[in-house]
Amino acid sequence: MKTIGLIGGMSWESTAHYYAILNRETALRLGGLHSAPVIVHSVDFAPIAAMQSADQWDEAGEILAGIAEGLQAQGCGVIGLATNTMHIVAPAIMARLSVPFIHISAPTADALLTDGIQTVGLLGTRFTMEKRFYVEGLEARGLNLLVPDVGITNLDGIIYEELCLGIVRDESRRIYVDAIARLAARGAEAVILGCTEIGMLIDDGVSPLPTYDTTELHAKALVDAALA
Repeated sequence: MKTIGLIGGMSWESTAHYYAILNRETALRLGGLHSAPVIVHSVDFAPIAAMQSADQWDEAGEILAGIAEGLQAQGCGVIGLATNTMHIVAPAIMARLSVPFIHISAPTADALLTDGIQTVGLLGTRFTMEKRFYVEGLEARGLNLLVPDVGITNLDGIIYEELCLGIVRDESRRIYVDAIARLAARGAEAVILGCTEIGMLIDDGVSPLPTYDTTELHAKALVDAALA
């Protein structure tokens, strides 16, 4: 099994879920006492978040590309970026690598298409919902994407001000459930949890639509690539 290089810390809350899924999935596949060979480079999220707010994507991309290159130099045979929003700089990262980089949207699109979903709602940070970098990749696979028509600021605030800090509130869950219900009313057949923290708040047990958790799908795809 190849060593998985994981660029994490954005936020560390979701990176902890990644680590658990990587090891749980590896044990499930290989049995016994097997666990995943993983090197995690967990960044300080505060400077990265400040770059997001300042639209300093090139600067953030240079930092993350350098980290990815370092993970490759340490022997990692597959690289993952444990955040949806920062995949806006995926091209900069991929340009510095000779090993596979597993894009977070790819396994999500695969799962949706396998299940016959055509129209899907997208929840995430305002960058993921409003910028085209994420939507375009999914549309290129033939999916019809819907983003919330109201409340984007509130949804974004819940991610940065609560979930990234490990705070899970019932009131915030109700806000997300309402957003999903509105997407369903517009024709969404399912919803992408397009931020790696949203799975802390929403799952199929509370969502009005089937959920596709990018954290779970991405981590499993990294295991697939490491075992290939």
